[in-house]
Amino acid sequence: MQRYLVRRISLFLPTIIIASFVVFGLMRFLPGDVALVILGGDAEQEGFYEEDIENLREQLGLLDPFYVQYGKWMWSMSSGGYGGESLFTNEPIGEIIGRRMPVTLQLTFLTMTIAITISLPLGVLAALNQDRWPDYLARIATILGLALPNFWVALLLILSLVLFFHWSPPIIYVNSWQDPWTYIQIAIWPALVLAWGYSSYIARITRSNMLEVLRQDYVRTAYSKGLAQNTVVWRHALRNALIPVITLAGGYFDSLLGGTVILENIFGMPGMGQGIVQAAVVRDYPVIQSLALLLVLLALGVNLAIDLLYVFIDPRISYT
Repeated sequence: MQRYLVRRISLFLPTIIIASFVVFGLMRFLPGDVALVILGGDAEQEGFYEEDIENLREQLGLLDPFYVQYGKWMWSMSSGGYGGESLFTNEPIGEIIGRRMPVTLQLTFLTMTIAITISLPLGVLAALNQDRWPDYLARIATILGLALPNFWVALLLILSLVLFFHWSPPIIYVNSWQDPWTYIQIAIWPALVLAWGYSSYIARITRSNMLEVLRQDYVRTAYSKGLAQNTVVWRHALRNALIPVITLAGGYFDSLLGGTVILENIFGMPGMGQGIVQAAVVRDYPVIQSLALLLVLLALGVNLAIDLLYVFIDPRISYT
């Protein structure tokens, strides 16, 4: 296990270097000019002199060669500077991450907690009652969760709260440790919308794997020995059906870290996804690069944790 862990962690460095180079290179192909954005618009319409634009580009380091800009950014990332400062606001990127990362992590953990709490029992219930009314209800709910766009569900949810209950979620965002009740009023709605879609995937995978496992010989043997159904299902069958479910849940965890852009904007949650979009609008390259690379690092950590979790779920898996 230790050798496997060391080998996997040693692969982080080349993966991060390749990802950083790709992200840094793609930023240079974005249309527009951050210098013009900072100055306020089009050079000809606003009356800016080319000299003013060139001076600003030089101050921002945009005239340096590609490898020089990349080297400065990577040195800042590796030395704890998190990529330097925002070109648009001059705010240290470390402060931006410190402000936005907790928002995304709290929403991600809340969403995954709701999704797994709902999807696992729902998938097991559907499998135990195959082709009966609980199975049909579960399949209808999961198909709707997969088919309906989450941004449409979110808008419909807010509209329903306003029209029928004359209430809307608080506008000013607060973290859970500052005001737990206000945070729940803000975060529970995007978490429920996201959890509906993600739990639909997980529930269907759980159902299909449970149907396969329940037909195995060892399950029939356990029933023939007189074990209770709850013991057979929850202690033996579900544990062997969890490997694909855990894999899928880990992938969704990665996507939630940076894929909640629309809902963060709808519900006014200043998370990582919203930060990347806002930085892209003003061509704030260092912010985009640093946030994207941080998401890559988090994804690597999550994937490693999922691989290690396999060993505890299924003792037959070994990395020795």
